[in-house]
Amino acid sequence: MRLYSDFAPRRTRQIVADVIALALIAGWVWLGVTVYQLIGQLAQFGRDMENAGAGFRETMSEVGENLGSIPLIGPGIRVPFDGASGAGGALETAGQGQQDAINQLATTLGIGIAVLPIAMILVLWLIPRVRFIRRASRASAMVRAGAGIDLLALRALATQKLSTLSAIDEDAMAAWRRGDETVMRKLAAIELQASGIRLQD
Repeated sequence: MRLYSDFAPRRTRQIVADVIALALIAGWVWLGVTVYQLIGQLAQFGRDMENAGAGFRETMSEVGENLGSIPLIGPGIRVPFDGASGAGGALETAGQGQQDAINQLATTLGIGIAVLPIAMILVLWLIPRVRFIRRASRASAMVRAGAGIDLLALRALATQKLSTLSAIDEDAMAAWRRGDETVMRKLAAIELQASGIRLQD
């Protein structure tokens, strides 16, 4: 697998692009986590509300049970404490709901802030890098197999500019037809250069 070009200028650009892309991805992930944590801190009010409601409900229930055991007047006295206990339960439920809403908001914003920029970075950086790696790996395998020089030379004849071809040989096609190894290697080298591969002597 060829991760980087054999040619220093292009290899340097690829390495710099990789470092920048990974740093940007890490930065957006950090920002998303930070936003999630900051918004998540707002859930503390809901936790306090839930705890207060639970404490009030338990206290009122306990008082109601204790007073309800008094003969004759117990059942009548217990009614308002049962109502207060229900109000405490409602406060507890509201606290739980507030926590759920804030956690959902924190998750949505945290992920939303990170995902879109990271997706754009992957499209602009990762896809071209994967294409280069696949193309360079295939070209390198052809060269190692020793059967691709003439095919690469033919491809260069079909894709390179006429000025580039004439700089190698005035009649590069004729040289390819007669199997001129020097010309074919030069043509193959030009074609491989586009894939980031240096043709070894």
